[in-house]
Amino acid sequence: MKITDLAKIPEQEVSHNPAIKKKVMLSLGDLPHLTNFSQAFFAPGQVAGSHSHIDMCEVFFVESGLGNIRINGIDYQLNPGVCIAVEPGEVHEVSNTGNTDLILTYFGLRT
Repeated sequence: MKITDLAKIPEQEVSHNPAIKKKVMLSLGDLPHLTNFSQAFFAPGQVAGSHSHIDMCEVFFVESGLGNIRINGIDYQLNPGVCIAVEPGEVHEVSNTGNTDLILTYFGLRT
């Protein structure tokens, strides 16, 4: 068992843009197949650049704010309540297109 309190977790840099911060609630090794369970905070205009994962699915849930996720060149709007699963090999980029923070809760699963 592992219990975490989001309010007590220190912020870390997101690997695809160190200006974007995240709080990692679960890390690789905490649960089988899980690479992370985190919450990321994108300030207006911030972008996590295009990338893909060969051996991982990622699932993003929009807590608040407005944004865009581009998957394999197609844009999808991000707004509160939207959940998007990105499959292994899909090139994706996340950006905050709104005037307030875009807050995403997300996790990765090894395939």
